Amino acid sequence: MIERYSTPEMTELWSEANRYKSWLKVELAATEAWESLEELPPGTAQKIRDRLQGQPLDEAFALRVAEIEAVTRHDIVAFTRALTERVGEDAKYIHLGLTSTDVVDSAQNLILCQALELIQRDVQGLASALKDKAVQYKHSPCIGRSHGIHAEPMTFGLKFLNFYAAIGRDLERIERAKQTVGVLMLSGSVGTYAHVAPEIEKRVAAALGLKPDPITNQTVARDRHAELMSALAILGTTLERIAVEIRHLQRTEVREAQEGFAKGQTGSSSMPHKKNPIATENISGIARLLRSNLQAALENVALWHERDISHSSVERVILPDSTTLASYATRRLTCVVKDLVVYPENMLKNLDLLHGLIFSQKVLHKLIDKGMMREQAYDLVQRNSLKSWESETPLKTLIAADVDNPLSPVELEQAFDINWYLRHVDAIYQRFGI
Repeated sequence: MIERYSTPEMTELWSEANRYKSWLKVELAATEAWESLEELPPGTAQKIRDRLQGQPLDEAFALRVAEIEAVTRHDIVAFTRALTERVGEDAKYIHLGLTSTDVVDSAQNLILCQALELIQRDVQGLASALKDKAVQYKHSPCIGRSHGIHAEPMTFGLKFLNFYAAIGRDLERIERAKQTVGVLMLSGSVGTYAHVAPEIEKRVAAALGLKPDPITNQTVARDRHAELMSALAILGTTLERIAVEIRHLQRTEVREAQEGFAKGQTGSSSMPHKKNPIATENISGIARLLRSNLQAALENVALWHERDISHSSVERVILPDSTTLASYATRRLTCVVKDLVVYPENMLKNLDLLHGLIFSQKVLHKLIDKGMMREQAYDLVQRNSLKSWESETPLKTLIAADVDNPLSPVELEQAFDINWYLRHVDAIYQRFGI
C-alpha cells in the first residue's frame, strides 16, 4: 500500500532486491578488507565478483533466499548460503569474522542515508517554493490572528517566511540525523572485535562512505535511529503546521487562500459546489503517522543486554514507511504551495472586518504618549472597543467622540495607519538574505 506514495527511487531503495544488494556490498567490502591485510589469498574478492557477474541478486535470488530461510529461519544464513550456491568454494571467505547484525545494521544504515538524501532533495524543493511565495507576497497586507481571532496587521509573505525558516531547521535536523545514523558496525559477536579486527571495520566504512561506530555491542544503538525518526516526525509536524494554516485560510468565512482546483476535479460526491482542502488534510493525517512511528522507534532503544531482535520487526515497518511518507508529504505540500490560489482582495476585506479594532494597541500607545497612565488609557480603549464589537461602529469614530480622548484628529489618524505596522518587514527579510 505504501508504494503508491513512493517515487521509483524510494521504492527501489526499500525493495527486497536492494536489501540483498546492500548486504552484498558490506560482505564484499569486508572480504576486500581482509584481502588488503593479506589475510586472504590474493584475488579472492575479484574471483567472487567474477562469479557473481551476470548473476544479479534478482527476484530468482530472493526466492532462493526465501526457500532456504524457510528451513534455517535466519535471513543472513539463508542469504550467505544462497551466495555460496552461486560463488562456490571462495564463498567460505564471505562473512568471515562477522555476525549477522554487522551486515544487517550496516547495510540498513547505508540505505537510510540514501533515503534521507532523497528526502533532503524533496525538502529543498519545498523550501524553494515557500521562499518564492514569501517574496511574491512580501508586502501584501493581511490580518494576523492569535487564538483564531483578529490581532494586528502583518503581510501574507511573512507567513511563508516563517514556514521557510522552519523548513530550514528541518533540513538541519535531517542532516544531523544522517550523520548520526551514518555509521558502520563490524565488531562481531557482542562487539568485542574478537573475530574481526577494528581495521577491517575502518576500511569497510571508508569504502561505503560511512563512519565506524566508536563502540557497539551486537547492534548499532537504536538511539541513533530514534533521532532519525524524530527528525522525520518534526518534519511532518512542520508540514502539518503549513497545511493547517492553508486549511484555515480556505474556510469559506476566511477565503484568503485555497488549494488549487484542477480541471475535472470534484470535491464531493453529493455537493457539486465543493472545493475541499483534501491535500492539506491528507498531510495532517500523514504527520500523525510520522509521530506515532517515532514512539515505536523510542521503544526500540532499550534492548536486552548486548542484543535482542525486538526492534527488528518494528523497523521493517517504520523505517521504509516513515521515509516514504515524509518524502511523499513533502512533495505533495510543495505542489499545494506552488499552485496556491491567493485572494489579496479578501485579505484587505478581512482587515476591516472588525471596524478598526485591530489598531487598538497603537491607539493605546498614542494615549500613553500624550501623558495618560497606562491603566487609564487601557480602560478608554477597551470600553470603546467593546462598544465597537457590539454596535459595529468604527473604533476610530468612538475614540474621537470619547470625552476623555486627548488625541488630535491627525494623531488619531496616525494610530490607524496600516503601513506603520509593516515598516520593519524588509528588515526581517534581510535576516534571510532575501
